[in-house]
Amino acid sequence: METSSRHPYRINIKRGKKLFEASGIATFLTSNDKISPLLPTIRRNASLQKECRTILPAIFDGCEILQLAEEQLTLSTPNAALASKLKQQLPKLQSQLQLRGWQINAIRIKVQVKKTIEKPLPIKQLVLSDTAVRAFDALENALEDTPQNDALKAALHRLVMRRHQHNNE
Repeated sequence: METSSRHPYRINIKRGKKLFEASGIATFLTSNDKISPLLPTIRRNASLQKECRTILPAIFDGCEILQLAEEQLTLSTPNAALASKLKQQLPKLQSQLQLRGWQINAIRIKVQVKKTIEKPLPIKQLVLSDTAVRAFDALENALEDTPQNDALKAALHRLVMRRHQHNNE
C-alpha cells in the first residue's frame, strides 16, 4: 500500500494499523533479532493498557501495565493512595477484562514512585511599553543631580538603555 509523502504514517481504516513510510521503523523493529521477539508482548501490553483505561478511566491514568504472566496481571501505580483506590476496583477490573477475553485470574499492584524532575519556574519579565520607557527617561532627566538621587538616576538610565538595546537587536 502507498502512503502519502506528506504524512509520516497513515491509518488503514479497514484494519486499524499504522503503515509507516520510508522511515523504516516497522521494518527495523521486526528485522532486529533482539527487539522482534518483544513486539508481541509490547502490543499485548499496549492493548491491555487501553482496555484498562476504558474500564477505569478516572483511576487508570497514572497506572501502567508492568507484566502479564501465568494469568497474573501486575500493575504499577505512582503512589500508595492511588494503589488503595485501584485495589477497591480490582474485582470490577478483573471481571471486565475476563468478559473482554483476557485470561486474568489475579491482579497485583506495585507502587513505583517515579522520579519527577521539577521544571524551573519561568523568570517573570516585565514588558514595558514605549510610553513607560519614555516616562522613565523623562523622570531620569527631571531629577535633580543630588547624591540622594544618583542611585535612582543610574537605575533609570540602565533600564532605558537596556530597552533601547533590546529594540535595536
